[in-house]
Amino acid sequence: MARVTVEDCILKVQNRFELVLLAAQRVGEISLGAPLTVDRDNDKNSVISLREIAEGTVSTAHLKDEVIRHFQNYVEIDEDEQTVLDVLSEEKGWLQGGEPANIKEEVLEDNLTIVDSIESTDIADSTSEEI
Repeated sequence: MARVTVEDCILKVQNRFELVLLAAQRVGEISLGAPLTVDRDNDKNSVISLREIAEGTVSTAHLKDEVIRHFQNYVEIDEDEQTVLDVLSEEKGWLQGGEPANIKEEVLEDNLTIVDSIESTDIADSTSEEI
């Protein structure tokens, strides 16, 4: 079992604080079952992650991307999802009374007629005969 020092790792990652974040990210990956790139040699996950970084067997760029993704608050919204969100927000505004609907104007635009009761239409007569 070779001893790992910070000096070994600083050759790959110059900033000590960044090194801690990258090593912690790798420890999390190892804990979740990621394959090891060095022999375990009865070491703990933190020592293994530092050995991997020092030997360059794990991509520090990948670890940086994962750390950034983990701390990132902004979530990119797909264009289709944005359209759905816009439609839902418009419906929510309409339901909350943001803009009252004028049913008579909508009916006139569609050339529909408003019926006071079902009995006064031909549909009621045809359905009652069929029953």
